[in-house]
Amino acid sequence: MEFLITYGYIGVFIAAFLAATILPFSSEVVLTGVMLAGASYWPCMIAATLGNFLGGMTCYWLGMLGKIEWIEKYLKMDRAKIDRVQQWVQKQGSWTGFFVFLPGVGDFIAVALGFLRANVWIVALSMFAGKAIRYWVWMELVFKVQEVIL
Repeated sequence: MEFLITYGYIGVFIAAFLAATILPFSSEVVLTGVMLAGASYWPCMIAATLGNFLGGMTCYWLGMLGKIEWIEKYLKMDRAKIDRVQQWVQKQGSWTGFFVFLPGVGDFIAVALGFLRANVWIVALSMFAGKAIRYWVWMELVFKVQEVIL
């Protein structure tokens, strides 16, 4: 983590990207370290959001490599049921991309949205919004705690 903190905004971007993939990684630690080292607010926000968004979209694209036939074969699900779920996800379910920021389940949501061929534009928009709000809240908390301590 210290290695990434020394790289400042680039370190934040890399940490946020890695945290949005299936790798267990905490971008908040690196972001906090860079912020406490005196980095500017908006470059941190942009680096974290962009890195995390691109990592999440990587999970989405990895999900698109999957085949619906795998669900039929390995999970023994009826094709008609799979088609109904896929149609729902392509219409209303694409907005669940907002929740990709959630720790633990977010990566799986992104992969599932790709696997079920959710609307990429709606997924991207909602995912970006969720990740931006997440980092905004985190950064505001860090600044508030820093004010109280100092």
